[in-house]
Amino acid sequence: MRRLNRKKTLNLVKELDAFPKVPVSYVETSAIGGTVSLIAFTTMALLTIMEFSVYQDTWMKYEYEVDKDFSSKLRINIDITVAMKCHYVGADVLDLAETMVAPADGLVYEPVIFDLSPQQREWQRMLQTIQSRLQEEHSLQDVIFKSAFKSASTALPPREDNSLQPPDACRIHGHLYVNKVAGNFHITVGKAIPHPRGHAHLAALVSHDSYNFSHRIDHLSFGELVPGIINPLDGTEKIAIDHNQMFQYFITVVPTKLNTYKISADTHQFSVTERERAINHAAGSHGVSGIFMKYDLSSLMVTVTEEHMPFWQFLVRLCGIIGGIFSTTGMLHGIGKFIVEIICCRFRLGAYKPVTSVQDGHTNNHLPLTKNSIHSTS
Repeated sequence: MRRLNRKKTLNLVKELDAFPKVPVSYVETSAIGGTVSLIAFTTMALLTIMEFSVYQDTWMKYEYEVDKDFSSKLRINIDITVAMKCHYVGADVLDLAETMVAPADGLVYEPVIFDLSPQQREWQRMLQTIQSRLQEEHSLQDVIFKSAFKSASTALPPREDNSLQPPDACRIHGHLYVNKVAGNFHITVGKAIPHPRGHAHLAALVSHDSYNFSHRIDHLSFGELVPGIINPLDGTEKIAIDHNQMFQYFITVVPTKLNTYKISADTHQFSVTERERAINHAAGSHGVSGIFMKYDLSSLMVTVTEEHMPFWQFLVRLCGIIGGIFSTTGMLHGIGKFIVEIICCRFRLGAYKPVTSVQDGHTNNHLPLTKNSIHSTS
């Protein structure tokens, strides 16, 4: 009785088989079918390789939210060379809260030569080329994000030549911590001194003929310093055509959280607008000679996350490719075979068409007799 129940169960399972097997003796192969199969397998192999390359790749996902952190300090990373001697210039920050950050808090004044060596000039040209490409191809920023911490350093390389020329410029580099409000970082003539109504610079002892605010921005960034990230002003060089000249940079800073498979950092992106003009009070162009970077913070925060295709999605797409090609090539092969059979049948019917005659109300489907058939009957 148990064997009978097992047999019935097994027969029921066999009836539910959605993949019936055809005996090998009933299978007919053809050259056309082999050609179609070869094309199908080649297409599947190519699409599988392409799908695997897509699976290995990653992409950057951008999310936006309101920045709720206003109590922490903002770090400014600075590396600027001015074509004046260090005892002639001073740098500081003044924000909207009338808080002045002195340069002694983190900036270093280093006497250097303003003209770059051949190797440094080549580095600057490469950086400027990358900047121009970034302005044309915004998707390259994703590549820079993904290559952070594993790409070459973007800092200015040291001089490779031992020049005997005396230093004629001042390199101001380091970092400052400021309040997260709009502010003004500037480099002008004279050292900064505190003042009850703001601040001032001791510029009276410096001759106007020694003013030269030609400068080079080797690096300027906000937030955590991330090697490999190229910022909009990196590699910028401005040459003053007048002693009394003002250079202005209007910067909008956007807080950014960067989460990739290589790094997680709280940094800042920024956009910048440049303006420069000569100071001429007689012509109505008022102001103070120097380099002024006025920054403001955006209320939105951007979260940049590197994402990867899940393995289960890769398997689903791969099964779709294989099944779709099998089904499509099978349908095309069947349609092509059907058309070929119709054309061949028409040719055969045309060559062996029978003669039909009607006599005494009866239909005669016999072929007409020939001489050979008469002789054979006789």
